[in-house]
Amino acid sequence: MAALKALFLNASLKNSDEPSNTEGLAQEVIEHYSKEGIKSEVIRLADYQIPYGIEKDMGDGDEWPKIFDKVKEADIVIFSSPIWLGEKSSLATVAMERLNGSSGETNEKGQAIYYNKVAGVVITGNEDGAKHVASSLLYGLSHLGFVIPPNADAYWVGEAGPGPSYLEEGGQENEFTKKHVEMLAYNTMHLAKIFKEHPIPAQGNVVED
Repeated sequence: MAALKALFLNASLKNSDEPSNTEGLAQEVIEHYSKEGIKSEVIRLADYQIPYGIEKDMGDGDEWPKIFDKVKEADIVIFSSPIWLGEKSSLATVAMERLNGSSGETNEKGQAIYYNKVAGVVITGNEDGAKHVASSLLYGLSHLGFVIPPNADAYWVGEAGPGPSYLEEGGQENEFTKKHVEMLAYNTMHLAKIFKEHPIPAQGNVVED
């Protein structure tokens, strides 16, 4: 069986010139994948010009098509978002809308292009809202055709209000987060392996013209 590919869409509002707490947590998932021979790639969305909209290509320097090509190649897609005002980041919203813009594309069986791809989420923040962000992202991904395994969300949240973030606080040592990172990694991996050999049959879910 060909090696699985995992793509991490990091919706931090910081570009790659700055450390990302969300990417720090995503790296914990990547370590588990690496042990199992899964190749991972992280895309920092803030590094790209991604206009808002629901078209596949918005033109005028739109770099989303490059990212979308990587989504199509991936077996596992992990959305990674910080929490802002109890919500996913604005970049996460833009990326979800752009994924939706290509939801009419189909695979070789006529199913939605995201069928047989497994998804999960990684979330960090300094206030409550992790489960709300997870439910928003996971529902959107499922609605588009991604498959969500059990315990597909891993998160770390600091105390309410301003304070140290994941990397500063040493969130890597939080036992609850570590366990959910492990479940996220292995449940997405197990399901992706199943779909690699036994994809979802086309009966009953072919996209109509």
